[in-house]
Amino acid sequence: MWRDFDLGFGTTRRLFEDIDREFRDAEEMLNRMFRTVREMNPSDIAGTFPYYYGYQITIGPDGKPHVREFGNVRPSARGLVEQSGVREPLVDTKLEEKDNTLTITAEMPGVTKQDIKVKVSPEYVSIHAEKGDKKYHTDIPVDVELDDKSAKATYSNGILELKIKLKAPPKPKETEVQVE
Repeated sequence: MWRDFDLGFGTTRRLFEDIDREFRDAEEMLNRMFRTVREMNPSDIAGTFPYYYGYQITIGPDGKPHVREFGNVRPSARGLVEQSGVREPLVDTKLEEKDNTLTITAEMPGVTKQDIKVKVSPEYVSIHAEKGDKKYHTDIPVDVELDDKSAKATYSNGILELKIKLKAPPKPKETEVQVE
């Protein structure tokens, strides 16, 4: 579908091809999951409920689409759904250039602010929470320099919001080219 669309820029075509490939991969993943659920016996999924699984598609700062899975079940290579004791929370990141801040929002219901541990390193931000049978963990890769001393986190109604100042403003995404 996208392969026939061309604005005259090779990068535009590659972007659409990347998006098309990511959607094909996501569709294959969902088809595998639905096929597995149809083939399962109810006794195969004994344990705690609810089971949830999803994916999030975002366009990274490099302009390429990124698909991230989340949930407490995963399709395996054999097609069986495996329950994981640790859930990967749904996470949203936003780089606010006006405030020179990275904002990370994570959904983690069922824990308290005392149960949450956040670590900031040069390569990633790690979020971990554990209370009873509720266990969450995710490592969010970052490609900007963060001022870890400026990090502030709030937790309310199952939502963790983390704001971290950048050490230097992000570099502009465009470059002017001189015409000869």
